[in-house]
Amino acid sequence: MRDELIDPATHLADLVASRLCHDLINPLGAIGNGVELLEMTGKADGPEVELIRDAVRAAEARIRLFRLAFGGAVPEQLTSLREAKAVVDGYFHQSRIAAVWMAQEDRTRQETKMALLMLLCAEAALPMGGTIRLGPNPTGNWELEATGPKINVDENLWDILRSGAPSPDRPLRPSDAQFPVLLRAAQALGMTVNYVAEAETFRMSTA
Repeated sequence: MRDELIDPATHLADLVASRLCHDLINPLGAIGNGVELLEMTGKADGPEVELIRDAVRAAEARIRLFRLAFGGAVPEQLTSLREAKAVVDGYFHQSRIAAVWMAQEDRTRQETKMALLMLLCAEAALPMGGTIRLGPNPTGNWELEATGPKINVDENLWDILRSGAPSPDRPLRPSDAQFPVLLRAAQALGMTVNYVAEAETFRMSTA
């Protein structure tokens, strides 16, 4: 990662995100273990326990992906292929979106961070669900293709990836955080992010 491109505020935000995700995953895991123990002893049965179990698993999956997407990334750190696939599969397990991690080997943590942010941005373009495929091409750049019954691209939001600043006509919301973070993650790797939307297909790529 090109450290000279990371401003102190961005680095601090990465640290805060890593800390929050790290501290939240442990109590969630404890809740899940508690539910399993109750089930083993026969003291818990019924739709209520199943609802708790599913909610804990969904929360754990989201936090694991957010930790990689919004947390800090050490330059020499790698994310294994197994972990990347598991994180993506877990995040979209109960979603109307089917996401496929197309990389075939371990990737650097910085690449993984950028790619997952691309995935989160593409998720926002598929309000009715669909399929997303994401992976590196032979040149090392990342390519994403999303298909769905309705592609929704708010140019006032997405243009931040080109202009570098949010539109005054579209203030950023908490659910939009992945857009400016993606821009900075790509810049830290010396890359830009491009996108094009068609009727039922949406593509993103780095260069």
